[in-house]
Amino acid sequence: MKKSYTFLFALAAFAACRQQPQQSMAVATDTPSQHINKFSDATLRELYTLQDERKTVELLNFLNHPNPQYRREAALAFASVQDTLAIPQLLTSLSDTSAVIRVASAYALGQIGHKKAQQAMIRHLQQEQRPAVQAEVLEALGKLADSGGLSFLINYQAANETAQAGQAWGLYRAGLRQISNTQAVEKAVQWLTERKSYEVHLAAAHQLARTPKLDLTPYRQQLTTVVTSDESADVRMAVAQAFSKVNARDKASLLSGIVQSDPDYRVRLSAIRSMAGLEFEEIDKAIVAGLTDPNINTAVATAEFLQANYAGVDSNTLRKALAQVEDGRVRAGLIWVILRNSPDKAKLSQEYQQLYLRTENPYDKAHLLKALSADYKNYQFIAKETFTASQPVIGTYGMEALTAMRQQGDFPKNLEQEFAAIFKQGIASGDVSLAGLAAGVIRNPKLNFREVYRDHSFLSEAQQKLVLPRDMETNIELQKTIDYLSGKEQSETPQNPFTHPIDWKLVQTLHPDQQVVIETEKGTITLELFVEDAPGSVANFVELVNKQFFDGLYFHRVVPNFVAQGGDKRGDGWGSSDYSIRSEFAPLHYREGYVGMASAGKDTESNQWFITHSPAPHLDGRYTIFAKVVEGMDVVHQLEVGDKIKQINLILRAKTN
Repeated sequence: MKKSYTFLFALAAFAACRQQPQQSMAVATDTPSQHINKFSDATLRELYTLQDERKTVELLNFLNHPNPQYRREAALAFASVQDTLAIPQLLTSLSDTSAVIRVASAYALGQIGHKKAQQAMIRHLQQEQRPAVQAEVLEALGKLADSGGLSFLINYQAANETAQAGQAWGLYRAGLRQISNTQAVEKAVQWLTERKSYEVHLAAAHQLARTPKLDLTPYRQQLTTVVTSDESADVRMAVAQAFSKVNARDKASLLSGIVQSDPDYRVRLSAIRSMAGLEFEEIDKAIVAGLTDPNINTAVATAEFLQANYAGVDSNTLRKALAQVEDGRVRAGLIWVILRNSPDKAKLSQEYQQLYLRTENPYDKAHLLKALSADYKNYQFIAKETFTASQPVIGTYGMEALTAMRQQGDFPKNLEQEFAAIFKQGIASGDVSLAGLAAGVIRNPKLNFREVYRDHSFLSEAQQKLVLPRDMETNIELQKTIDYLSGKEQSETPQNPFTHPIDWKLVQTLHPDQQVVIETEKGTITLELFVEDAPGSVANFVELVNKQFFDGLYFHRVVPNFVAQGGDKRGDGWGSSDYSIRSEFAPLHYREGYVGMASAGKDTESNQWFITHSPAPHLDGRYTIFAKVVEGMDVVHQLEVGDKIKQINLILRAKTN
């Protein structure tokens, strides 16, 4: 999978050959003196250290350096630093004699995202001749455009396929920010139905799928043609997702046909997700097909769809399906719907409580605890299990169940005070997930907890007990809730201190295409690390691999057709390290099999990482990309929550003379 057209252009000027033979499983042992990667250059190490330390003034000096490589690296640094003080000099760098520097400057301006750069970028496009630069400026423009910038993007006449792809991605970026209009939508539909490049089709499809509040009903016929005939599964799955915004009589039959016929599971589950609002009897065959799909992700997505759209679901159909289901997550989803729709909840609740108590696998147990939340009368049982759980994942899922119950539209008023006490207990529990989840529900404005917690000092007391930066995610949640209860209109997100400098000695031992092997219960996955794009993240990952940190952990989060995530000692997604590392953003794009650092916001990364199932452009420039899958993508597509990471090892490279 190509990283991106802009990265390839820059790569041609600055990177060496990345293909070298594999040897054996071991820790890399090359010495820095062998000049293995670009960081044998002391000035580049200095530049990346300044980026890591977020030192704007010193970095600005490098934008005028006589060496074009240093100018490029300094420009790219501001994609991570994101300081508006750099905008004037970055705009000047758009006229640099080197095209790769102009590309880097455009990317950084888009990452900073301030609209005051818009007019200068538009003026530059009117005289820029290099396709790769045109493409990067157009995409960057979408990240900061107002309605005027949107109009320019719509009407821009691209002279080549590369620039047209940048234009399409620019419209997508604007749509993510809810900067859109009818003309932008019509442009995307037009591109999808014409013979355009893969990049243009992909960007247009995601624009329609991810731009909020669109009505795509007028384009039903064009979208039908694309979703049933485009040669790219990546495009078909995004268009299938866009069908959630189509209202048509034949929608049920069309989507049902896709669920039962498309060869790619990601398209099938996208079609299921777009069935919201349809009558169950219109889609029941597709639902059964989804629950028995050969790929587990489709079955999980179908069960989740049923939970989100439980009204009118035929329980007999689900009971028949339940008898065939072996996966604990799918089974728990069906149980939730059956219990929610049952007229005799007491009997079923007792049966499912006993099933929960007999279950030993902690992830299956956690899923069942959430299933019990379909009956409000189970809240005491769930609360007891939440606060006495021996494994963090059970307590976390229990609190997730309780917070979901409280936010249901038919929540019993007589239970409000008891749930308020439960959430207060969660805040005071000392457990980061229970406190973080409880804090999140307390600031739901629809629940009016300002009237319940007149004295919210218990939140500040819990915050003071946190260990930073390890507990930063919970700290952020608590601070947002404190600000909400205090009546502040806008909360200021706490920032992580700088705690973990880049280990340059380790970085210099890693080849530009250094590989690692992840052995899982489902098979082997091989990653290629992007040490020259994200040295801090790669060094941190390798350091943890060398310490065998990940061995024996689990994939604790799998979102179908999105990501499989691991690296958490707690096993519930709330585990972090005693330090944090900085976000590192390079002009790379999340496509199938790309590996990113999980975070609770910029500069909060530590030990959790994820692998994408398919293109996820909404993550670009927000989560560090530090690797990609080069072998074993079929394994990634089969991973489930609770699958174990047996071990991760680096592949030893042949020493170079």
